[in-house]
Amino acid sequence: MNILTKTIPMTSITVSGLIWAVVIAVAGYIVIKIFERIFRESLGKMGVPELVAGVLTKLITAILYVVLILAVAAALGFNTGSIIIGLSAIFALILGFGLQDTMNNLAAGVWIVVSRAFSKGDVITVSGYTGAVEEVGILTTVLKQPDNTVITIPNRSVWGSAIVNYTKMPTRRITVDVGVAYGTDLDKAVKIALDTVKQVEGVLDTPDPQVVVAELADSSVNLQIRAWARKDDFFTVKEAIIKAVYAKYNEEEIEIPFPQLDVHVRDMPESQA
Repeated sequence: MNILTKTIPMTSITVSGLIWAVVIAVAGYIVIKIFERIFRESLGKMGVPELVAGVLTKLITAILYVVLILAVAAALGFNTGSIIIGLSAIFALILGFGLQDTMNNLAAGVWIVVSRAFSKGDVITVSGYTGAVEEVGILTTVLKQPDNTVITIPNRSVWGSAIVNYTKMPTRRITVDVGVAYGTDLDKAVKIALDTVKQVEGVLDTPDPQVVVAELADSSVNLQIRAWARKDDFFTVKEAIIKAVYAKYNEEEIEIPFPQLDVHVRDMPESQA
C-alpha cells in the first residue's frame, strides 16, 4: 500500500492529507504576509493615513487567517461546514457571557480611525493619560510617554473620552508666566520682555508675540508671555524664552520676587492680656 494513503494512528487523517495541509499552511502564511505588506504599502501610496491603513490591514489579515485555517481543516478531511457552525456558536457564547466589550472596542477602533482625531506620532491626552500615539489596534490604542512608558487603553475608553491633540496643528502657542515685584515700572518690564522674546530663535513673527499684565498676585504682578512656534520646536523655544527673559531681567535689575507673606504684630490691650 502506498504510504501516502495510510492513515495516522488513532485518526482518519491520511499522510497525503497531512502533507497537503502543511503545504497549504506554509504557503498560505507566506502569501498572507506578502499580501499584508503590499496592501499596507498600496494604502500608503493612495494617501490613506497610517493608522487607518494599519487597522484595515489587521482586519483583512485576520479574515485571511480564518480562511487559511478552514483550508487546512479541509485538507485534513474535516467538515468545514460544521467548523463554521461551531465557530459561530462559540462566538455567540462569548457574547452571551458578557464579552460584548470586545465588540465595543472593535467598533470604537473603527470610529477612531474614521474620525481622524489623531495620527500616528501625535501627542495627545486621553482618559487622563498623555503620550505619543504608537498604534491604534483592533481593540486597543497604544501611547508612548517620553520616558518610554507604554500605555495601552481600550478603544472604547478612547472614543468615549475627550481627546486633546497637542500636535495636530503645525504651530503651537507658548505661554510663559513671569512675576515682577510690586513697584516695578510695568511698561518697561513688558517692553523688555517683548523685545527679548522677539529675538529668540524659533519664535514666529506671525502671529505677533505678546506680553500682557495678567494678574495682581499675592507677592508679584504677573506678566504672561505669549509666542508662537512650530510644533516640533515647542519645548526648545519655550526653554529659550524662559532663559532669555530671566537673564534680561537680571541685567536690567527687574526683580522677580520670591513668595512673600507680611505678618503684622500688634500689642494687645492690657485688659485683654
